[in-house]
Amino acid sequence: MMSSSFNIFRVGISVVIMCIFYKSAVDSLSELSPQKYFSTLQPGKASLAYFCQADSPRTSIFLEELNEAITPLQDYGISVAKVNCVKEETSRYCGKEEDLMKAYLFRGNILLREFPTDVLFDVNAIVAHVLFALLFNEVKYITTLEDLQNIENALKGKANIAFSYVRAIGTPEHRAVMEAAFVYGTTYQFVLTTETALLESIGNEDIENAHLYFFHCKQVLDLTLQCRRTLMEQPLTTLNIHQFIKTMEAPLLTEVTEDPQQVSTVHLQLGLPLVFIVSQQATYEADRRTAEWVAWRLLGKAGVLLLLRDSLEVDIPQHSNVIFRRAEEGVPVEFLVLDDIDSLISHVESNVHIEEIQEDEDEDTKSPNMGQAVSMAFLQSYIDLAIKLKGTSTMLLTRVNCADWSDLCTKQNVTEFPVVKMYKEGKNPVSYVGMLGTEDLLKFIQLSRISCPVNITSVQEAEEYLSGELYKDLISYSSVSVLGLFSPNMTTAKEDFTEAGNYLKGYAITGIYSEEDVLILSDKYAATLPALLLSRHKEGKIESIPLANSHAQDIIQIITNALLETFPEITVENLPIYLRLQKPLLILFSDGSINPQYKKAILMLVKEKHLDSLTPCWLNLKNTPVGRGILQSYFDTMPPLPLLVVVNLHSGGQVFAFPSDQAITEQNLLLWLKKLEAGLENHITILPAQEWKPPLPAYDFLSMMDAAASQHPTRKDPECTKEMDVQENDKKQHEDKSAIIKEPIETLRIKHWNRSNWFKEGEKSFRHDNKEL
Repeated sequence: MMSSSFNIFRVGISVVIMCIFYKSAVDSLSELSPQKYFSTLQPGKASLAYFCQADSPRTSIFLEELNEAITPLQDYGISVAKVNCVKEETSRYCGKEEDLMKAYLFRGNILLREFPTDVLFDVNAIVAHVLFALLFNEVKYITTLEDLQNIENALKGKANIAFSYVRAIGTPEHRAVMEAAFVYGTTYQFVLTTETALLESIGNEDIENAHLYFFHCKQVLDLTLQCRRTLMEQPLTTLNIHQFIKTMEAPLLTEVTEDPQQVSTVHLQLGLPLVFIVSQQATYEADRRTAEWVAWRLLGKAGVLLLLRDSLEVDIPQHSNVIFRRAEEGVPVEFLVLDDIDSLISHVESNVHIEEIQEDEDEDTKSPNMGQAVSMAFLQSYIDLAIKLKGTSTMLLTRVNCADWSDLCTKQNVTEFPVVKMYKEGKNPVSYVGMLGTEDLLKFIQLSRISCPVNITSVQEAEEYLSGELYKDLISYSSVSVLGLFSPNMTTAKEDFTEAGNYLKGYAITGIYSEEDVLILSDKYAATLPALLLSRHKEGKIESIPLANSHAQDIIQIITNALLETFPEITVENLPIYLRLQKPLLILFSDGSINPQYKKAILMLVKEKHLDSLTPCWLNLKNTPVGRGILQSYFDTMPPLPLLVVVNLHSGGQVFAFPSDQAITEQNLLLWLKKLEAGLENHITILPAQEWKPPLPAYDFLSMMDAAASQHPTRKDPECTKEMDVQENDKKQHEDKSAIIKEPIETLRIKHWNRSNWFKEGEKSFRHDNKEL
């Protein structure tokens, strides 16, 4: 039963995402009556049908996505239809209101599965769910390591396994796996999981990304042995999986006696290089064992061949023991002298930049419809957020499609999309302006749970606040706590600090103390009132900053700068934050964790104020693979790591490299930096001058829609495809002069996987565009 008051205020806080989706024609979607539809079903043929009232006032975003799914589903022999019900219709699929929220999958006239429409949230989810249902026997879903071990033991000596982990059912990666299973499901046993614990139990801790393993079980005859496992290192797309499986099908090792430049294998056709292990009759057995070991290490990355020098007419340099041939045509082979297997593997991996194979995009999906793509991409992060907050009783996540509810979005002063706002009873709504990723949203929500600033009432409470004990559950979201110290009569200074705290709500932990005994704290921490105390929990230290004559904007800047790390790891997500400092970047590129001695040397230079004109940072190529492409753009070929460079992005674009023959020590760094300052070092390259603008303008969709209002009236009533939670609230005004929501909003329903429910909402963190350094 619907309440007459806003339900969100019974649970405390509501976060609302407002999105825009373009409407396009759905003429290609067959619209049939129930009787006509069931008469078209053919034995053995699969069909997906959505039942809806015939007098539905306008189409929904679901119908748009269903229309997009017609072509890919038809490729697999699956028809798609919209079935229009009339009020007098007695079919079970038209009879109940809740049934009108579902799509149905039939094989012939047999119902296989029914799907709530909010589970089929985009074309990827539709294709993934439908194929998953049809491939029930070909794809086994498992939840435990025991399940995986049982399947592995059962298939030893019989068949190989393609084991996949995806973060949720219905994601693009899940669709790619299902499409691969449709093609290869009769050859390999496909196994799927969404359980992070299962992925971690086989030694992979990267639960943020989807993964595919190939288990080589067919050749295992000893049941006590474990099947070899090869991890696919490329992103999970349909074409990438196809390429990976093709390399798994290729011979592990091939013996050749012809010119390496004339050899052709499936690896070259797939864009992978060839590695020739040079052998001779005297060392043949040992060379073959070495070549097999190399082949296993490079499986999926390169083809490995054993080349017999004795029977080859082409001359090979006497000391060369490896020949490397790139996949590009016309590139001469490289003759190498390598001392061990690790050197060989390192050489291949550092010279082969595996790029994701992008599937062709229809030109119609670019430019104007990119606004729809941005909202849909962010919706994945929003769904991921909802899953992380499952069980949080004080939080309700909702979403509003502004294409359907333009009047509501206008009242909320929403014209650019996507927009996230937080509503709390008795408070003004807060707009979220941070990065559109799941973790950033989660941080914003968690830090918004407390007042900003928090009113501290005693010295003991202040000490608990500074130690992190008072809000220890929030320390993982902000490692710095800020406490403003004021005498009771410092009214203006307190007002400025409170204004700054309100501005930083959701981004920082701030508190204020202005009791009569404030001098106890100021004396202890050597702070001259008014002052800020910055408690850095990771370092375990507290520093004071005077606030005399500081206004709200000054305090905001002080706190914002204090939240930045001294020597941060640069990622795609946090790069813009450090670029705003408008300083050249001193970047240490590393293939993994950095040497503690390097970090110590750089931090010492920071402490001694030698790096005040630079932003020191480091980039881990394993966590941020785009760094490899950045280095290649600087040096043409991949340089040895670790490597230290200075990048002057904001003035001139010069890139300088620290000499590779020098150790990264405090003294060497200081001498090099002084040479840079004196203009005695030559740059290695100059970056082209270009603006980094958003790929799209901020569209004012509502004004566009108003122009067509005479032909398409603003919708006032829910359509049959939406499940609404009618919520109301007293009329209030907020900071942007727009009214609190009192219109119906669509509740984001999250269905979690269990053995009786086939559906788990799709999830994927929003991937921001890679920026060039």
